[in-house]
Amino acid sequence: MFISYLRVGKLLYWSLLLFVLESYWYGWELLRAIEEQSTWRIVFWAYCFLFSFIHIFLVIMDGWSRFQNYRKAKDQLYEFGFSERLANLYIGSKCQRMAALVAAEELGMKDKLNDHYSKIGVKWYHYVPYFMIKDPLFLFRKRFWRRTFLEKNYTPKYNFKALSLQYQMS
Repeated sequence: MFISYLRVGKLLYWSLLLFVLESYWYGWELLRAIEEQSTWRIVFWAYCFLFSFIHIFLVIMDGWSRFQNYRKAKDQLYEFGFSERLANLYIGSKCQRMAALVAAEELGMKDKLNDHYSKIGVKWYHYVPYFMIKDPLFLFRKRFWRRTFLEKNYTPKYNFKALSLQYQMS
């Protein structure tokens, strides 16, 4: 399960590492500015540090939300099989698509999902979520915050480890 967690959010966790390193560097620069008592540098480095530091937590929350998407997608794919309607539930962002793709790969449906996304024009470099392009005021929408950072915990319906062992024994 932990490996799936890392696979689902690999882009997010690389950015997490970047934000941690940035926060360290910005914090160091902020301390130097404070020692020099340079007001404009203090303001500049404080802004940079806060921006980067806050993103550490946002990335962690986003990773958790994408893992919940993965768990739900895996249950849905197992229960209903591949369908375009189901695939479209996870088309909104690169991270959501990655969650669905990891789930589909574990169930042997990755090619079908990739083919569907290719057929409707999704490219590998489509990182910016589609809703951000359609709605520039997305930051003020409750749905954005709920779906991006506050996805509810999803308890899987199936124990895939037990199912895998049972399948191997028969």
